[in-house]
Amino acid sequence: MRRNRWAAAMAALLCVFLWGCGADTAYSEQHAVALIAKSTETEFWLSVFAGAEAAATEYNLKLTITGPKTEEDYEAQNQMVADAVEAGAQAIVFSAIDYENNASAIDDAAKQGTKIVAIDSSVDSQMVSTYIGTDNYAAGQMAAQAALDRVEGTLRVGIVNYDVSSANGQERERGARDLFSSTGRAEVTAVINTLAEAGHAQADTVRMLADHPEINVLLAFNEPTSVGAAQAVEELGLSETVFLVGFDSNVATVEGLQTGAVDALIVQNPYAMGYLGVESAYKLLSGQGAGLTAVVDTSTQIVDRSNLFSMDSQKALFAFESR
Repeated sequence: MRRNRWAAAMAALLCVFLWGCGADTAYSEQHAVALIAKSTETEFWLSVFAGAEAAATEYNLKLTITGPKTEEDYEAQNQMVADAVEAGAQAIVFSAIDYENNASAIDDAAKQGTKIVAIDSSVDSQMVSTYIGTDNYAAGQMAAQAALDRVEGTLRVGIVNYDVSSANGQERERGARDLFSSTGRAEVTAVINTLAEAGHAQADTVRMLADHPEINVLLAFNEPTSVGAAQAVEELGLSETVFLVGFDSNVATVEGLQTGAVDALIVQNPYAMGYLGVESAYKLLSGQGAGLTAVVDTSTQIVDRSNLFSMDSQKALFAFESR
């Protein structure tokens, strides 16, 4: 009799340690989530991964993180989607390199029961449950406004963009163009679509500035293109004559703010994209998907030399420690 009571007591205690018999067991069931990024190298994506890993820890998820070697290789991304499904991923958190050419892979994954969350750059699929990221059109307008507010006279603008098939880059350019056009004091003189790699962006920006010496404003729309554009401005000694607005936080661009090669940065919130993306995947897998909104706009702010050392700017620029 005593032995039976002891066994019952131990069983009850075990239930407590295992989240309770019949209590909320959602966290104890470890769902598998795959995050497929555009890249695994830049500080932007490292911050995304830090946020994603924090959410995975909080919600007891088995998280895998992959991405291609370059931000142009949509075919590698498509294979990663198929591989993730084959490996048992129940949800995919995805940032599309190519809005159209990534769509079929996402559709195929969703048809097999995989939940889809888009972050940073969306994809042309009706299977996406929610998009989490910057309002890219508004961010492009923010970049244009930063130049309009700080440069007198006529703005002759050069745009340094990345892959023409990437939805977020094209939305940023459209937002900037629309605002410039509405003012009557700015014209877009030249546009380049370069590889999302600093060395290529630098070389292409140098050529653009050589071909169009009238350019007095540069807009660069992601982290690698911003680093490359800043390096081009420094190489040509144009810090005093060319006003550069870049995107995202990078050691090189933050240093450029202090030296004058960069004049303003549009800083996104990649940590929030990663965290909320994985959190949304958990909610979809645990039956809470009905509460998700179709679009979640993460915060964006302008950092320049006037507010570089403010607490808010420092938090935005240095939101995580390297993995």
